[in-house]
Amino acid sequence: MAEVIDEEVEQKKSGGNLVLILIVVLLVVLLVGGAVAAFFLLGSDDETVSTQTQQSTSTSAKKIKRSTDYLSIGPMYPMSEFIVNLLSESGSRYLKVALDIELSSEELAPEMDKKKSLIRDIVIRSLSSKTFEEVSTMKGKDRLKDEIVNKLNDILADGQVKNIFFTDFVVQ
Repeated sequence: MAEVIDEEVEQKKSGGNLVLILIVVLLVVLLVGGAVAAFFLLGSDDETVSTQTQQSTSTSAKKIKRSTDYLSIGPMYPMSEFIVNLLSESGSRYLKVALDIELSSEELAPEMDKKKSLIRDIVIRSLSSKTFEEVSTMKGKDRLKDEIVNKLNDILADGQVKNIFFTDFVVQ
């Protein structure tokens, strides 16, 4: 009789240990899953942007990298001020931007004059498609510059836009 009771106690202990092990394993899996989810949700901003730029690269055969050679800046084409609403649910934020466009050569200036309305439209569409969060960081401003440079270079035939310089940038 004592042997039967000992066996039942052993089974209860091993059953209790099994439940404890299952709970610990389940907690570890949940913690690892939560960490992976947080990594992808919080760290995916750069990956998403790089994926989007790769997609735009495949659609745009004329993708040009902005010039970072500040010792030999090309001719500048000043643009008048842009005031646009930023993309938001409330529609209460706006962006005021003035920018200068660096050209690859002086021969591009007459084409820029002819296409000034189209250029303004491209810049306005690019600016108004952004949220406050996208334009409030340095990376966001650089991405915006890259986007505008690539869109402008798609419509130009006599040269290229090398860079864009924000001379005024106010978000409210």
